Amino acid sequence: MAKNDGQIVIKKYANRRLYNTGTSTYVTLDDLAVMVKKGEDFTVQDAKSGEDITHSVLTQIIFEQESKTGNTLLPISFLRQLISFYGDQMQMVVPSYLEHSMQAFTEQQVQMREQINKAFGDTPLGKNLQAPLQLVEEQVRRNTEMFHQAMQMFSPFIASPPVKETKKAEAKDIDELKEQLRALQTKLDNLG
Repeated sequence: MAKNDGQIVIKKYANRRLYNTGTSTYVTLDDLAVMVKKGEDFTVQDAKSGEDITHSVLTQIIFEQESKTGNTLLPISFLRQLISFYGDQMQMVVPSYLEHSMQAFTEQQVQMREQINKAFGDTPLGKNLQAPLQLVEEQVRRNTEMFHQAMQMFSPFIASPPVKETKKAEAKDIDELKEQLRALQTKLDNLG
């Protein structure tokens, strides 16, 4: 297996085909998305120049996932804020802030899943649906507030999105989470 410091090397050819040197097979962007979800570490190199193009390929995967599924992870207000930081003096702070925020969110997600599993395992499923829902709602609110406060701290001269718009976005996110939990409840009820 051809690896680079423990990482799988993916070669991208001029015809836009991707070749996994670790498995000696051609792969697609969907295959790379699955590798990311499995936690497999890889780099993508231009086959001709050897240039590391991992960032642009990962960005392309996000773009395809966002347009394909209909379940976007990146709200329009977030995308607008992100775009506003390009060329800004605080641009260099945003990547590490986002990386730390995602790490904290991942850790909180694990804790929330453990709490939901405890709640569903200890008592009848239907009675505990409200508790996990409240945990999720509260977590969404805290993460959103933390992000807005941090961005204001780093760049106090950028106007905050109107409170009404922010509350609408938060309410939409919460409504989507409620709907997902209801769908999960229905599936679990059908299994039982």
